[in-house]
Amino acid sequence: MITDAEVNVRPSLDDRRDIMQNAIDLAHLLKFATPRVAVLSAAEDFNSNLDSSTTAAVLCKMHERGNITGALVDGPMTFDAAVRPDVAHVKYPNSPVAGQANILMVPNLEAANMLVKQLGHFAHADIAGIVLGAKVPIMLINPIDTPRTRLATSAMARLVAHSCPKATA
Repeated sequence: MITDAEVNVRPSLDDRRDIMQNAIDLAHLLKFATPRVAVLSAAEDFNSNLDSSTTAAVLCKMHERGNITGALVDGPMTFDAAVRPDVAHVKYPNSPVAGQANILMVPNLEAANMLVKQLGHFAHADIAGIVLGAKVPIMLINPIDTPRTRLATSAMARLVAHSCPKATA
């Protein structure tokens, strides 16, 4: 899962906390036993000159204090270490997330959008795009989406909609 490739251009820390919690809740809905969130940055270690590094450190502290629940969270973390066990073993040998992340918390919309498109075009990944956090999920459909992507998006939205308590007027 990749967080927010379409909606929040400059999310606040509170927005990022909510985005992460929504992704974790979706992972639970999808039956992930223990969601593992990698908060991505270009730096392997904390670097105060990188906003993504500072944001990752703050989000991890929020998780540590119980403001984000239901998952293992680690960062700042590089993309390669988040998804490749061999790299994780070298760069983050004590991380419960590195090398096995199933939620990638990206630093911003631009990085997320590029990553999603690269995975779709170069790795032929199946994509389903939904917006969480509203009363009902919102499907993200692109005119060039394949029928398979449209079906996956519809299925994901339906799953989320049926798991939510009924909205009251």
